[in-house]
Amino acid sequence: MVLRGQDAPDVKAMINDQNTFLQHRLDEVEKKVDDLLWFQRVGDVAFVDKVYITGPPRANVKNPTAMGAQNPLKFWSYVFIPKNIDVDKKYPLLVFPHGGVHGNFDTYYTHIIRELVYQGYVVVAPEYRGSTGYGEATYENIDYGGLEVEDSQASCEYMLNNYDFVDKSRVGIIGWSHGGLITLMSIFDHPYTYKVAFAGVPVSDLVMRMGYYDDEYRDLYSAKYHIGKTANQDLAEYKRRSPVWNVSKLKTPLLIHTNTADDDVNVIEVEHLIQALSFEKKNFQYEIFKDAPGGHSFDRIDIQNAREIRLKIYKFINGYLNPQRPIKTLKDMSKAAYMP
Repeated sequence: MVLRGQDAPDVKAMINDQNTFLQHRLDEVEKKVDDLLWFQRVGDVAFVDKVYITGPPRANVKNPTAMGAQNPLKFWSYVFIPKNIDVDKKYPLLVFPHGGVHGNFDTYYTHIIRELVYQGYVVVAPEYRGSTGYGEATYENIDYGGLEVEDSQASCEYMLNNYDFVDKSRVGIIGWSHGGLITLMSIFDHPYTYKVAFAGVPVSDLVMRMGYYDDEYRDLYSAKYHIGKTANQDLAEYKRRSPVWNVSKLKTPLLIHTNTADDDVNVIEVEHLIQALSFEKKNFQYEIFKDAPGGHSFDRIDIQNAREIRLKIYKFINGYLNPQRPIKTLKDMSKAAYMP
């Protein structure tokens, strides 16, 4: 018997569902492999942990009255603690949200973590809602520029409440790209938590961003499990999630870096942010790099030019957080990369 019409299965939909399921399973496997690499690549200099904590309830719930619908959302956070730590002393904390619309904190950041731990920083890196590698449910809990910021804050508060050697008066936040957006929104919404912030190539204006990206990218935001509307349909919502429309709240010392050769966050977005901060007469620092090699990753990669730029970042944040062994030269940076 051949089924037709309403009784016939939607084969294409079934295949798409299976492909989505398989992709999430593969992402979970990749994440577990990368977790092992974290121990291998920084385990000689840091105690590496991964803690399971809670943030606010889900942003989009199909049935708000269902059992558990309003429960705090559970998510993972990486913790990196210098191995030479003296638990009777106090150490500065850096919150480090990752980039990517559906990214995760992977070993791409190995040398940066080694450089931070070498200086005496305790680091927490939240795998906030929407991160890849934790299954479809976590992926679809995404709330870009919204409750993910509170997940990042929850990871900070977890560290302050559970590690006596973390100095509550020396807390900073750093992030690039999407992580730069979270950094900015964090200091806007929680100005008294952070003593300093660095935002690298930060996503700054979602309204502008929707204009120069394609439909595939826009669909990540207008998906029914996310914002559910396009920027044209709900301009106010996209502005609410954009740092450029929240600059009046800045109270934290801030450094911004951007690159004219950025192939992801167009420099015009960050220029808009800089103009808005200047218009509000905010006290901040910035540098626009001209065609720096590496594009979007220009100060995160391991070439000498990128490492020299990171020295500028460390000098800025170290001036406020005063780590035990600040990196001052490229020689120091080499030691951090390859020596315990």
